Amino acid sequence: MENSLNGLEVVYEKVETLTDAPMHYCPGCGHGVVHRVIMEVIQEMGITEDTIGVAPVGCSVFAYNYMNIDMQEAAHGRATAAATGVKRVLPEKYVFTYQGDGDLAAIGTGETIHTVNRGENILMVFVNNGVYGMTGGQMAPTTLAGMKTTTSPFGRDTATMGSPLRITELIAHLPGAYYVTRQSVHSAPAVRKLKKAIQQSFEYQKLKQGTCFIEVVANCPSGWKMTPVESNKWLVENMFPMYPPGDIKVPKPPAANN
Repeated sequence: MENSLNGLEVVYEKVETLTDAPMHYCPGCGHGVVHRVIMEVIQEMGITEDTIGVAPVGCSVFAYNYMNIDMQEAAHGRATAAATGVKRVLPEKYVFTYQGDGDLAAIGTGETIHTVNRGENILMVFVNNGVYGMTGGQMAPTTLAGMKTTTSPFGRDTATMGSPLRITELIAHLPGAYYVTRQSVHSAPAVRKLKKAIQQSFEYQKLKQGTCFIEVVANCPSGWKMTPVESNKWLVENMFPMYPPGDIKVPKPPAANN
C-alpha cells in the first residue's frame, strides 16, 4: 500500500476483504463500522482464505454481500449451531458468527448458552443496539427499562416485561468461555479497542481453549428515532450504565516456570 496519493498522505484504504456493494444499513448505524473492523483484522492477519463467517436473520442477514470471505447463512438464532458444525468439520479454519441482540439473546438464547458451555472454538460477535432493528424497532431482551419501542410505546415495564438481559455477563460464568469482552463503535478510540479485541479473539482460536465472545454496544438511529449524533450521545448516557464497555473474562496468563 502506497503512503501517498498525489502528494497527499493516505490514511485509509478500503480492504480487499470488503466488497464494493453499497451497504443497506441506515445512516449512522454501527453495523457498517463493525463489518469494516472485522474485515480489516482478517486481511491484516493474512487469514482471508482461512476464515468462515456465519450470519443469521436480522440486520446482519446480508453480511455475505459485504464480507469478501467464505460466508454461511443460518436460520434465525441458529448461527452458533451452524458455526459449531463448520468448525468441527474444518477445525483448522477461523470461524466466527455475526449476530444481533434479537437473534443471539432471544430466539438464539439456547444455541448461545450451549455453544459457549461446550467451549466451541469459535468467535461470537454480538451487536447490541437494544431493539429489533430490522423488523421495526420492537422491544428486545436487551431493551432498557423504561425504553420506548414500537411494542413498548410507554416504556419497558420490568414488572410485566422483565428486566434487560445482560447475556454477556451471563455467559462469562460458563466454563467454556475463554475470552469475553464488551466494546463499542461510538468513537474512534472505541473502534480501535474493538479491533484489538477481534484480533486477540482470532489469535486465541489457535490455542483451542474455548469460545471468544465480543459484545458490541451499538446505536440504532432509525429504531431509536434519533439522528446518528443524538443516538451516539444517548448510547453513552443510557446504554453504557447497563452495558459498560470493558473486558469481562480474560485468559489467565501461563504459570511461570519455577
